[in-house]
Amino acid sequence: MPLSGEAIRMMNLVDDVATTMRRILALVPTLAPDERARVSEYLRQSQPSTESVLQALTSTK
Repeated sequence: MPLSGEAIRMMNLVDDVATTMRRILALVPTLAPDERARVSEYLRQSQPSTESVLQALTSTK
């Protein structure tokens, strides 16, 4: 079954997020330990989280 345009757009958004995460990983070595901790906490508390998006995608609703 072919994908809808909306599904393809969502997959492109996932690619954009992956690109952003690669950029973040490339910059991690430039941060001081206290900065890493602050960015880590900021990412941990961001909403929606990866887990909540995956849950929405895999739910049977």
